[in-house]
Amino acid sequence: MAQSVPSPDDPLIFPPGTDWIAGGGATSALGWRAAAYAAGLKAGRDDMALLFSDVPATCAALFTSNRVPAAPVQYDRPLAEKGRCRAAVVNVGCANACTGPAGYADTVETGRVAAEAAGVAPDEMLVCSTGTIGRRLAMDRLLAGARALPALLSRDAGAAAARAIMTTDTVPKQAAARFRAGGREYAVGGMCKGSGMICPNLATTLIFVTTDAAVAAPDLKTALREAASRSFNRITVDGDQSTNDTFALFANGAAGGPPLAPGAEGWDAFVQALSAVALSLARQIVRDGEGASKFVTVAVEGAASAADALAACREIANSPLFKAACYGGDPNWGRVISAVGNSGAACEELKTRIWFDDVCVYDRGKIASDADNGRLAGVMRRRAFEVRVDLGMGAFSDAVYTSDLSREYVDINADYTT
Repeated sequence: MAQSVPSPDDPLIFPPGTDWIAGGGATSALGWRAAAYAAGLKAGRDDMALLFSDVPATCAALFTSNRVPAAPVQYDRPLAEKGRCRAAVVNVGCANACTGPAGYADTVETGRVAAEAAGVAPDEMLVCSTGTIGRRLAMDRLLAGARALPALLSRDAGAAAARAIMTTDTVPKQAAARFRAGGREYAVGGMCKGSGMICPNLATTLIFVTTDAAVAAPDLKTALREAASRSFNRITVDGDQSTNDTFALFANGAAGGPPLAPGAEGWDAFVQALSAVALSLARQIVRDGEGASKFVTVAVEGAASAADALAACREIANSPLFKAACYGGDPNWGRVISAVGNSGAACEELKTRIWFDDVCVYDRGKIASDADNGRLAGVMRRRAFEVRVDLGMGAFSDAVYTSDLSREYVDINADYTT
C-alpha cells in the first residue's frame, strides 16, 4: 500500500516540540550537497546517490550486528573509526553481500573512483549498497555513476538522493530540524531507506544524517548511539536484520562556532534535534513497511527491569500472529498476552493489564466485556494505534514501533528476486 509523504504537522512521524524544517533533509545543513544518477542498476529510475560536504567533516557510524556483513560494511567500518569521512556514495539494486574477496574489491574500487571524481581522499568516502544478496555488482555501470555523480552535486538535490536510494520503499524518507546554541542557528538533517527486512539493532536500512555544527568524532559517536537507541533500535517490520545496515552521522562545522561537546552549551540541544530527526526517519520506515496498512506502537510499563520491558515489547511487535491480527482488524488481545509470556520477561497473569489505545481489554484476570471488545475492533481499524501493557512488576518501561503483516508483504517477498 503506497503511503503519502508525511508533512511536519504529522505528530505521529514528526514528534512535537522540535523546530522542524519543512521539506528538509540531508542537505538542509550548510555545506552539504547531494546528487542522484540513473546508472542502469534499476530500470527507469535514479539508482545511485552521493552525499558530500564541501569542507572536511568528522563522522561516526553504527553498522549491522549481522555476522554476515556485506562488503561495504566491512570496508566502511575502519574508515568510520578514523572519524574523518565527508561523503558517501550509495547504490541500490545489489547489496554486494556474500560476494567474497571479489565483492570487497568492487567496493574498494567504487570508493576510489567516487573519491577521485569528487576530489577527495579515498578514506573520506563511505560506500554503501542495498538490494539483493548474493549477486555481484554491475561494475561498469556502477563506476560510470561514481564518476558522474560529483558533477551533479547540488544543495537542492537532497530529495532526489533520498528517492534514488529507495528499494521496496514507496516514498522517500527525509527529516530536518533546527537548533540553537551560543547565538547561532544550526541544522540537523537526514535521509534513509528501508521498508522490509526491518528488525531492531539498526533495522534494515541505510541512514545518513548531517549537521553543520562542529563536533569531534568521539563525541559524535556518543550522540549517535543515544539517538539510535530510541529510534532505529526500536522499530521492526518483520524481525529480519540485514547484512548492510549502516547509520552514518557527519558534522562539518560549516555554521561556525566552537565544537559542541558533552556538558558544554548547545550539546543537549544538538542531541535533542538529532534524536528527533532519527525518530522521525525511523517512524517513516515503519509507516512505509512493505505492504503495511497499520502503524502500531507497542509500549510496556511496570517491568521488573529495562531488559524485561524491551524483551516484552519486541516479542509482541515481532509476533506474526499479532501482526496478522492487526492487518485483519481482529481484536484478539490474547496474542498480546501470549507474546508477553513467551518473551522471558517476568510477568504474572494476575498483575498484567493491557490497553489498545484507551480500551482496557485485560485487567489482572478480568477479561474485556462484549462492549469493550466492540470498541477494540474500532481501535484496530485505525491507521495507527497503541498497544500498552502494564506488567505490574516494577518501574521500567520501553516502546517499539511496528507494522502489520499483510498479504501484500507476502506477495512482495515471495518473488523479490524474480
